[in-house]
Amino acid sequence: MTTDHLAVGAIAGPHGVRGQFKVKLFAETPAALEQYGALQIDDGRTLKLTVKSVNSKGLVIVSAVGVTSREAAEALRGMLLSTSRACLPDPAEDELYHADLLGAAVFHEDGTNLGEVVALYNFGAGEIIEVKPASGTSVMLPFAGESVVSVDIPNRRVVLAPPAGFLDDDTKDHDRADQNDG
Repeated sequence: MTTDHLAVGAIAGPHGVRGQFKVKLFAETPAALEQYGALQIDDGRTLKLTVKSVNSKGLVIVSAVGVTSREAAEALRGMLLSTSRACLPDPAEDELYHADLLGAAVFHEDGTNLGEVVALYNFGAGEIIEVKPASGTSVMLPFAGESVVSVDIPNRRVVLAPPAGFLDDDTKDHDRADQNDG
């Protein structure tokens, strides 16, 4: 199942005293924040953004119609900026929107059910997928290169081949035993 709105940024906090604020960008370029038109925020309102600059930390400094004070900008902190999927370009053949993977079932290449996708990250050294098993704590696994066996968005299924040592063998064996009981 795909969502009709996708996040293109997150409001990180105010910038200055005149209502400008910082945005952590999820889109390809800062200009996208203007090109997508009015963006929806978590409370249902829309904001028309104007990009002012990009700071040294890579956050985009923007202004928005109707946001004229530091307090108004502070009230937006933590909110996501989203746009309709129809406004976004179709992903290339080797690309995908992270939102399309959230909740997808994740399997080890040997057939073991590892859980479901709860998040994807990129901390600078490549994509990481967070998988929540049926019980226990979530695990972070590489989501690039040989670690990704297949991604089937229509069937909401991901098959991974994590490098040795990334999974607790006891947990994996327990999950396989649970499958055989049913």
